[in-house]
Amino acid sequence: MNKSELSSKLKQFLPAAAIISETEALRPYECDGLPAYRKMPLLAVLPQTVEQLQQVVKLCYRENIPVVARGAATGLSGGALPLENGILLGLSRFNKILDINPLTRTARVQPGVRNLAISEAAARHGLYYAPDPSSQIACTIGGNVAENSGGVHCLKYGLTVHNVLELKVVTPEGELVTFGSAALDSAGYDLLALMNGSEGMLGIVVEVLVKLLPKPERAQVLLAAFDDVEKAADSVGEIIAEGIIPAGLEMMDALAIQAAEDFVHAGYPRDAKAILLCEVDGTNEEVSEHSKRVYDVLTACGASEVRTARDEAERLRFWQGRKSAFPAVGRLSPDYYCMDGTVPRKQLGTVLTRISQLSEHYQLPVANVFHAGDGNLHPLILYDANTPGELQRAEDFGAEILELSVEVGGTITGEHGVGHEKIHQMCVQFSEAELEQFRRLKAAFDPHGLLNPGKAIPQPKRCSEYRTIGSGSASCSH
Repeated sequence: MNKSELSSKLKQFLPAAAIISETEALRPYECDGLPAYRKMPLLAVLPQTVEQLQQVVKLCYRENIPVVARGAATGLSGGALPLENGILLGLSRFNKILDINPLTRTARVQPGVRNLAISEAAARHGLYYAPDPSSQIACTIGGNVAENSGGVHCLKYGLTVHNVLELKVVTPEGELVTFGSAALDSAGYDLLALMNGSEGMLGIVVEVLVKLLPKPERAQVLLAAFDDVEKAADSVGEIIAEGIIPAGLEMMDALAIQAAEDFVHAGYPRDAKAILLCEVDGTNEEVSEHSKRVYDVLTACGASEVRTARDEAERLRFWQGRKSAFPAVGRLSPDYYCMDGTVPRKQLGTVLTRISQLSEHYQLPVANVFHAGDGNLHPLILYDANTPGELQRAEDFGAEILELSVEVGGTITGEHGVGHEKIHQMCVQFSEAELEQFRRLKAAFDPHGLLNPGKAIPQPKRCSEYRTIGSGSASCSH
């Protein structure tokens, strides 16, 4: 079906303004937060109601047209990369908070609601939504579900999957189904957990019921500066070994520190090789005790300076620097490539050393910003796409970081998803038998392969070729 025919059919149940077909108007939809990969969709549609969305999906099912759902497009793995022969289904108009219930401590929201907006709406009840990706000012809850997003407080309070109670989902056939429930448990298989992190490949989320938490009585941030990156990395495990689970435990290296400080003036020590931000929260007494113990651990691990936020304003400023690290690093280079490997905490020092070696090998700078508490690395590889060969070198560098993560017992993604970006590394992490089970699961939900096809799960031929040629790059001597 060509663009004109499809547009005519869509106009039978959608207003003309909800159908985007002109080339220039489609430009904003050609990529997500990973602009290295771009494709123009056949059409983009912006339904306003669940019924309209179901009709779009039913039409695509009848006509065998692929559908890629998209929220705020802040994703960093090419998960919302459209298809030239498919529809880009925008969910930005599903942006209502349907209910805040302080008694059950829940919020029922549409998928286009911004992550931060949930906490802002719940604040008057003394509640908040815990998962807080760095992009929380812009990213949407539907996208958070698709990628199983985390954030700086995921160490203590969990990822999206741990904070979602119920999902309403439109199937590839256009039917509306519910996974999970408002109760503590629901009957049957745990399909709710399966939908979290499924990257829009099994169904389209149209409503989310999330858990809200009481704001802690007190939260305290300690900033520790180190003259050695490995010392900072090693101290992460020592804090956890002390029996303390911080609300947040983040690390930044020298390049990231300097970029963030220039950008937001957070008060970071510019001469440090690395800093750790450790937040403890709870009751007044609990925070006082844990802060003292964390201070002692950091000092014993070789911190050259340990600073405690003087007040709430400084605490927020410390976090603003960390959460602004990505745009801050963007000021240093025309382009950067953000990776998302996760490694065991005990391997942090080793992996950071090897990333430094790879940086020299590929002749590309890297700024390290990551969720140290759960080992979720976010190396930002700086490059210039206008310089021939640099994008390829950045991709090869990134591939080696992901494969290094698997080598030391980790995984290729912590929260950004596989999408289009990491599909080759799926062949490294999983055996062919395991990948075949993933394909069968996808087929059980989407037998015609119409929802976000070509993402996350590689086909056997692609894996066979990748395992034969590797990442296509020279290996750095480790």
